[in-house]
Amino acid sequence: MTPLDYEYLRKLLKDRSGLLLSSDKQYLIESRLMPLARKAGLSGIGDLVQKIKANDERLIVDVVEAMTTNETFFFRDKVPFENVRQTVLPQLLKARANRRSLRIWCAAASTGQEPYSLAMLLKDDLPAGWRAEIVATDLSLEVLEKAKAGIYSQFEVQRGLPIQLLVKHFKQVGDVWQINPDIRAMVRYQQANLLRDFSHLGVFDIIFCRNVLIYFDQPTKIDVFGRMQKLNEADGYLFLGAAETVIGLTDAYRACPDLRGVYAPNSARLAPSLVPGISMGQMKAVARN
Repeated sequence: MTPLDYEYLRKLLKDRSGLLLSSDKQYLIESRLMPLARKAGLSGIGDLVQKIKANDERLIVDVVEAMTTNETFFFRDKVPFENVRQTVLPQLLKARANRRSLRIWCAAASTGQEPYSLAMLLKDDLPAGWRAEIVATDLSLEVLEKAKAGIYSQFEVQRGLPIQLLVKHFKQVGDVWQINPDIRAMVRYQQANLLRDFSHLGVFDIIFCRNVLIYFDQPTKIDVFGRMQKLNEADGYLFLGAAETVIGLTDAYRACPDLRGVYAPNSARLAPSLVPGISMGQMKAVARN
């Protein structure tokens, strides 16, 4: 791969997916794109670049999908899900008592473990009569198809998924596990690119955008945060990955005290559930009345 080919691919990936590769990541491109080149009957990265330059859109999509990271597992990092269960959900149950419904967006949902983790949590914790819709998006159609099927290997269900939830919400089919239809029905999958307009998705009480913006440059992050805030309810929440933050980047969001990785739109009212001593049981009682 020539330096010119590498620079061309770096620009293509940034423009199409937001992925920002440093100048020393040639090995990463070669390891991920050489199998793709061989599959397309090409001799190497140089020929791959030439075919891309001829506007082979299918090949461009394949290149972007091969280079984007899809690492995920059930209840990844645990803390965000604990924050939903212990603090954010009680607050929203109180604030949405009249509406009795919640909307959640999982951006960069990958193969579905994150939205299904949230669906299982809500299935167990929402009071009777409440409805939850989870919209899960990703750039890659390939991973979205896997997510829709809800079929996971033994290795995948062993990564982060408590055994009691596996038994409760999955059915074993041969040597794989499929998540139950009632959990799958809570999640709606569709393709979306965070670099493009996503306003058609609607407004959300909670946005999970974890471990994806870390790959974007600063101007792109600022732009995404600004557009994302417009889809976040004024008293809603944004969840970022452990290595991500809005601090020093944008005033669209502010950090929630004592909730690592959780942010609120700057227009938000102070959340009463952040006051210690309000339990999930108390919030459910409020929601039922």
